[in-house]
Amino acid sequence: MYVTPEQIQAANKANVEALLAVANAQFSAFEKLANIGATAVKGAFEDSIANARALMSAKDVQEFVSLQNSFAQPAIEKAIAYSKSVYEVATEANGELSKVAERRVAEWNENFVSLLDKVSKNAPAGSDVAVAAVKSMLAAGNAAYDNFTKVTKQATEIAEANVQAATETVKGLAKAKKAA
Repeated sequence: MYVTPEQIQAANKANVEALLAVANAQFSAFEKLANIGATAVKGAFEDSIANARALMSAKDVQEFVSLQNSFAQPAIEKAIAYSKSVYEVATEANGELSKVAERRVAEWNENFVSLLDKVSKNAPAGSDVAVAAVKSMLAAGNAAYDNFTKVTKQATEIAEANVQAATETVKGLAKAKKAA
């Protein structure tokens, strides 16, 4: 059994496509994070200027303190929105990378099983047990990988729910503080 140039070319092409998919996902995430960061910095700068102007126009100490207190709520909300946006980009990038990895693992498994089948046809008599054992180990590994993937997805969903709950709690506390 020999490896043909076409098989090498197909393997190289698959590797390059996987690498390009990872690079594309990473670049997309970087671009989104850069936009989020630039928007946050610009907003913070504009808010600082507006807040400074408002504070300079305060007529007495009580108004000055009241203005300072009123700046906290919007800052908290913007920080929460920023954190949520960064988390969403990270989750999206993780999902894309997971898809690429899952495709590569599936392709590798398919190629490995195909190779095992070819080897078993040319193997000496009695080697069926060894081939069956390797296929069994591969199936067990795939099952473990599938379980790991499911657990990871569940953990991600739980984390997302916790982030959402924390966001709502902070917003509720900020509104209660503002009302008080």
